[in-house]
Amino acid sequence: MSDLRAIFMVLAMFFRVCLGFICAKNLYCVLISLAGLDLLVAHRGDPAGLRMARRASRSAECGRLFEVKLVETPAVSADWLDEPFSSYVFLSRHAAESGRLALTCHSTGNFGEARAGGRDREVALPYPAFQRQYMRNLHARSGDFPGFDITIEATHHGPTALSRPSVFVEVGTGPEQWNDDRLCSAVADVVVQTVKDRAPDTEYGICFGGTHYPASFTRELISGGRALGTVVPRRALPLVDGPMMDHIVHKNRGASCAMLDWSGMGSEKRRISEMLRERGIETVRL
Repeated sequence: MSDLRAIFMVLAMFFRVCLGFICAKNLYCVLISLAGLDLLVAHRGDPAGLRMARRASRSAECGRLFEVKLVETPAVSADWLDEPFSSYVFLSRHAAESGRLALTCHSTGNFGEARAGGRDREVALPYPAFQRQYMRNLHARSGDFPGFDITIEATHHGPTALSRPSVFVEVGTGPEQWNDDRLCSAVADVVVQTVKDRAPDTEYGICFGGTHYPASFTRELISGGRALGTVVPRRALPLVDGPMMDHIVHKNRGASCAMLDWSGMGSEKRRISEMLRERGIETVRL
């Protein structure tokens, strides 16, 4: 399969370089899409993202299995991206008031007002297969990251309007880590390995409940049988009304079920369960 992607990539570059008219550009986009390449995206002003992007760009796989793009706007505001790639992997720093050292990965979206990029009450298309394989690869190399929690985060911030699946890969938690070349390079190497692994599409579920760092869903991702789509934390459950639930289900239309962190849903567990039942969605309690 990687050889086929390489052939599509060579053809795409040939038409882009040699043909100077609009149909060549359209054909280039089609071939890139057929090649199934990821686009790794980082903001120039993000020290962690920039370091990861530079490391990835030096990989022998860059240009064959993925491309790297540096953008001038913060990654959370990159709703304007419209590139002919199959998916986006955002390389970013992670910040937390707690100072907790963490390597995180999450889908994006706003369940209410958009306060950090994206649009109000909109979630992005998730990238479950990549997230699952990345987290498993990262966990397998946890010995390279002593003192760091390896965890997903609940869905939050932008961008939300991209037409292709996306996911954020983040290095936390402060300037010391963001500017650590060794750390950022090691995480970038895991990203590149994940792209090389090219995990097939896998069964996944929409997730409800838990904290911002939902341990039950992280365990499911690393050790269980399902990947994760949009993750709605407990604090956001009251924002999920009928239209919002329909929107989440639509953006996760490949999901086979909804996974419920039952003990982490508080007073919303019955209401959310009933909404899912009305839409014919199987629920699984974790």
